[in-house]
Amino acid sequence: MKYYVVDVFTEKTFSGNPAGICLLDEWQPDEVMQSIAMENNLSETAFLVKRGDHYDLRWFTPALEIDLCGHATMASGFILFNFVETSTSRISFHTQSGILVVEKDGDMLRMDLPSRPATKAPKYTSIGVALGTEQYEVFDSADILVVLDSEETVKQMQPNFEVLKNVKEEANKPDDSFGVIITAPGSDCDFVSRYFAPNAGVDEDPVTGRAHCVLTPYWSKRLNKTSMSARQLSKRGGYILCEDAGDRVKLGGKAVLYLEGTIIIYSSIMS
Repeated sequence: MKYYVVDVFTEKTFSGNPAGICLLDEWQPDEVMQSIAMENNLSETAFLVKRGDHYDLRWFTPALEIDLCGHATMASGFILFNFVETSTSRISFHTQSGILVVEKDGDMLRMDLPSRPATKAPKYTSIGVALGTEQYEVFDSADILVVLDSEETVKQMQPNFEVLKNVKEEANKPDDSFGVIITAPGSDCDFVSRYFAPNAGVDEDPVTGRAHCVLTPYWSKRLNKTSMSARQLSKRGGYILCEDAGDRVKLGGKAVLYLEGTIIIYSSIMS
């Protein structure tokens, strides 16, 4: 199968968030796709199958399938625009999270995702222990949002990931496909964040589209503005344009190709 790696929310290779993209004629067995994602060892690998005028899209971490991944959706659009659907500027994907759209505007990609507003939650003890602070607020959505006091606190945070896994029981999360977002006001942008998902096999995700489905409505309400800029402060780092559009979130960014190749699966592996 054709395979690509794209660095997303960046203008240069070796930064942003790398996503693996697999183009399929038909779905492979789930265990094969999970094995490919584990072998790739990227935070997410996306699998695409064309269906008429749209693409079906699924995402796998090295450990499990998840219901929403922003950067791998944008990467999927980038690959299709550049290698497959070169005459179009708009592609829709059918996913577990509904219909998602990626549009191309020059070298900028814009993505339409569901908004995931968060509600006030208890200060789960395991979060404070894992992050080593008592100064935090917690909000709950599909992911857990932790609001900290400053950009520097977010930047310097060194979580205990084994302890952070315990938030699943404390927050009564039904499965492992969630993460913990930490955020604070930004110095050269509206807000900054980092994203940790040790339960899903990803200690820290470099730049996370799905996190901004939670962050965008939170900061839109707090800052009283609908258009914002954001940075994710992982080691690789990334820059995201965010728009609060009611029940939708619009995210913008750039992407660059890192790898183009072919995945070969011998029949003995699949038997």
